[in-house]
Amino acid sequence: MTQFRPPAIRLADTVAAELEKRILEGSLKPGDRLPAERNLALDLSVSRPSLREAIQKLVSKGLLSTRHGGGTFVTDRLEAHFADPWQDLVKGHPLLHRDLLEFRQMLESEAARLAADRSTDVDIKRLDAVYSKLAEVYASDDLAACIDADVAFHQVIAEAAHNVLIGHLSASLMRVIHGHVSTNLGHLHARPQRWDQLKAQHRAIWQAIREGKPQEAAQAARGHIEFVRQSMEDNAREEERRLSALRRAGELID
Repeated sequence: MTQFRPPAIRLADTVAAELEKRILEGSLKPGDRLPAERNLALDLSVSRPSLREAIQKLVSKGLLSTRHGGGTFVTDRLEAHFADPWQDLVKGHPLLHRDLLEFRQMLESEAARLAADRSTDVDIKRLDAVYSKLAEVYASDDLAACIDADVAFHQVIAEAAHNVLIGHLSASLMRVIHGHVSTNLGHLHARPQRWDQLKAQHRAIWQAIREGKPQEAAQAARGHIEFVRQSMEDNAREEERRLSALRRAGELID
């Protein structure tokens, strides 16, 4: 009787799995360039031919791309395939804004809950750094910096949840709603009282996570998104009133 022998595991497959894990967990992000081949081979304790074979496997999966003479980069395949069609649909269907906010509320409240329960010392250090940056730019008039810091803050929380799907879905969702984040922050920035409320909400989320309070973190995140939803509705009503007034003024001129 022929004895069954499991297939041998190739070193290149092991290396490819390690790189794939780093992409999935977010330690290698879309747009990141892989270290020089020699350095990466030393880091992984493999030969350069095995590393090249592993990289080629991930290129064929669409997770990496190589540029002649320019190195190897992480692609945005895990995020773009979700985000791209939704970005166009959201523009044409305003009712989707409500659905997106409902989804964001579920995702971010659960991310905050898990982050409060699972975050490591390294995660808390990253969270402290992004919150410090957020507080700094929120005190300025640099709205573009506020948007970037806001997105970074929520993404670090998603990654601190230590759930691969939450991390990548959060990044994809932020790509879809980036325009809405920009519009809403611009609306709130012009209203100091509401801007202060927004700052207080971020602080509450940050404190609950770093103090390891899952339920408080989830509640703070849910309240934050509800505040965002209400602000967007207020903004839409104000814009409609403004346009209505302009139309009436135009009729009076005629």
